[in-house]
Amino acid sequence: MTMVIVSLSLFTGVDAADPDPLQDFCVADLSKDLTMNGFPCKRASNTTTEDFIYGALKRSANTSNPLGAGAVPGSVLEYPGLNSLGLSISRLDFAKGGLIPPHTHPRASEMIYVVKGSMYAGFVTTDNKLFARVISKGDVMIFPRGLIHWQLNVGNTNAVGIVTLNSQFPGFQMIANSLFGSKILDEVLMKAFFIDEKAVQQLKSIFTPSR
Repeated sequence: MTMVIVSLSLFTGVDAADPDPLQDFCVADLSKDLTMNGFPCKRASNTTTEDFIYGALKRSANTSNPLGAGAVPGSVLEYPGLNSLGLSISRLDFAKGGLIPPHTHPRASEMIYVVKGSMYAGFVTTDNKLFARVISKGDVMIFPRGLIHWQLNVGNTNAVGIVTLNSQFPGFQMIANSLFGSKILDEVLMKAFFIDEKAVQQLKSIFTPSR
């Protein structure tokens, strides 16, 4: 019985975002179909130094949108050298007042480094406890895996942040878009948010993609 308890404690104590690699690297061959847990490897003999360098973060993201913010992503889909390494990176750009709305990454924790400006950033735990404050140039903040979080530019200039995540493909789920941009029954949303059908339809018209 003691052995069973010890074995269970060992297994429950293991927590990782992506599986550990079994080789030095596995640059993704994006021309092949996605497998169960990542992309197949490009032949090592065809791999070059360039596979491990990503220059897209030099350019600013588009902030000409209603939210006034945008991202230059760097998941395995854009940066194949990340395949099997459990990492991704993105650049966030904010116009004055720009917002990356409340969202989650189901497969990764996130860390943001503020390159320029200041932003009100935070997350909410599963028991609805808020952890948030204004962070400024040089600050770093962590958002635990799967928790709702956001960043809002509260400064008088544009703001820039670099985020890293511990998954090559962390996922990105916008809360409002998922709820009002899907085909959830109006009754569910009316009861969940204590709003009437008219308000639900109005919100759905904003978040439902045009066809």
